[in-house]
Amino acid sequence: MILPWFGGSASVWNTCMLFFQAVLLGGYLYAHWLHESMRGRAQALVHSGVLLVSLAVLPILPAPGWKPSGTEDPLLRILALLAVTVGLPYFVLSSTSPLLQSWYVRRGGSVAPYRLFALSNLGSMLALLSYPLLVEPSLATRRQGYVWSAAYTCFTMLCGWTAWSAARRAPAPAASDAGAEPAPPPPGWSTRALWLALAGCASVLLLAVTTFLTQDVAAIPFLWVLPLAVYLLSFIVAFDAPRRYRRSVFWPLAAVSLAGMAYRTSAAVGGRWMALNIVLMAAALFVCCMVCHGELARRKPHPRHLTAFYVIVSLGGVCGGLFVGLLAPKLFNAYYEFPLGLALCATLLAAIVIRDRAEWFRASRRRWLRPVLAAALAGYLLFLGSTVRDQTRGYRVVVRNFYGELRVEDVREPDELPYRKLLHGVINHGQQMLDEKYRREPVSYFCRDTGIGRAMASLGRRADMRVGILGLGCGTLASYGQPGDTFRIYEINPLVLTLAEREFTYLRDTPARIELVPGDGRLSLEREPGQNFDLLVMDAFSGDSVPVHLITREAFATYFRHLRPGGILAVNISNKYLDLRPVMEQGARWFHREALVFDYQPGEDDPVCFSASWALIVDPGLAATAPQLFTAGRRILPKKVFRAWTDDFSNLYAILK
Repeated sequence: MILPWFGGSASVWNTCMLFFQAVLLGGYLYAHWLHESMRGRAQALVHSGVLLVSLAVLPILPAPGWKPSGTEDPLLRILALLAVTVGLPYFVLSSTSPLLQSWYVRRGGSVAPYRLFALSNLGSMLALLSYPLLVEPSLATRRQGYVWSAAYTCFTMLCGWTAWSAARRAPAPAASDAGAEPAPPPPGWSTRALWLALAGCASVLLLAVTTFLTQDVAAIPFLWVLPLAVYLLSFIVAFDAPRRYRRSVFWPLAAVSLAGMAYRTSAAVGGRWMALNIVLMAAALFVCCMVCHGELARRKPHPRHLTAFYVIVSLGGVCGGLFVGLLAPKLFNAYYEFPLGLALCATLLAAIVIRDRAEWFRASRRRWLRPVLAAALAGYLLFLGSTVRDQTRGYRVVVRNFYGELRVEDVREPDELPYRKLLHGVINHGQQMLDEKYRREPVSYFCRDTGIGRAMASLGRRADMRVGILGLGCGTLASYGQPGDTFRIYEINPLVLTLAEREFTYLRDTPARIELVPGDGRLSLEREPGQNFDLLVMDAFSGDSVPVHLITREAFATYFRHLRPGGILAVNISNKYLDLRPVMEQGARWFHREALVFDYQPGEDDPVCFSASWALIVDPGLAATAPQLFTAGRRILPKKVFRAWTDDFSNLYAILK
């Protein structure tokens, strides 16, 4: 629901993860307090009251007033929005698993209660995987909110009934009763510290691998679901059947996985090896999380102390989320949290080997253990340090913020024209030739023979041309400007604005007037009076991910309000993974316009232009005044079964290539 409001980047996902980890900790603390402080009817009464209060925030639909204006910190706004909209229901839900397990133990359940924790994670994983395949394609987001809220209401009634049912039943025999086995003392602080470190390490790796895959491997929709599914799967296996976690199997695999992931941080691999790299990275993450969670399962306490165990495990998750989601973007200029997470994992595993050395080695070999481990760990950390250094070597600028990491690089190859490019992860967001002869020429996706070049040419040389642009990049489109023209450019990422002005010269070289508007393009246009644009360009995709709110029916209505009669809407639909043509056709047809697609492939001897696909949405009347557009482009034909996208409904799965 809120992803489109904040640029559609993976950082929104990581921020949501941080929020849910933090509220999970709150729910576990509440369950622990209730378990330790109250019994029977008092416990049922308090929890029933919390259940009833949580119903007050339903339905879970975010208010439009939370939409950003473009100047505030997105991270803090997302956290506040989630707290107000879904915080209380999720707090209740997060407390349910430990509470049910404590009630089950108190009633003398015959099955190990920790298997219920595995069952809970299985439910989470099934919901995670079914959402993009079953829920999103079937229900509009508003209806999803109502259906979820109705289901939650049923849950509160069932949970309240269970609380009172448990309170009425006789508890299991107390430790003081004759013949009862006394509960062991609570675990020591060293054991609790190890719980915290294991949970925190797995959390750091989960979020760091998610960022790495979506930024440095491929910006594929749904890809950020994969690491979380792997993370949950490791919880399920470790706690449902602890015997499946065998050190003799997973520790050698962990050594290979840590080495492989360290190597992969040194150089991104794409192309035909991309799918293999995604699979290998997911497998390596599973092995490392399996070791962390398997060691947690080996050290789980007596059920009497299970709520304290869950509190510390969730605290570790929060610490990992805080580091990756909150601190790293503020402290680092590049994605250093991935190698740091690998270093933490390697150090932690070495510490466990030392701690449990009696289980690993015979007494005669233990004297060599510390120096060998120290040497191996030092070598691994030195290699990770070199990868950190290489992440910024050779670049003019490396910076990052909430929206991701940006790099500026000068490329000088023999027998090729030198150029400067702006990178966001593995995606080229524009470049400029450094040779004075070509410095002011539009290149990359914006060459004169592409769809956007033909749209510019079709406007002719009318005086005072007004062009609106959603997404600045390095400012390439400004090279089309002429004296008297106005280019009004909307950009959500403040670092892009800084780099385009400081590292590239398109904005300085153009004779046109440049107006830079910070903030989300669509939200800014909604607040502005009609701009009467001759051409409105939509090029605000973050790599191959799609801010869905920029191509819905309501978004098109906003764009057409700002176009003069006969104006052209140009959308860059170049995408490796999604076929956006049906979305363009539906948007055009609803407003009685034509959607033309221009697929451009540069010649082999063209060193400056990229293959690009542009959709031009035009008034049918332009066939008479600008016939060259209809000759060069192809009409997009309707897709037989395709539901139009609105602010309330979208289906990325339906347009996967």
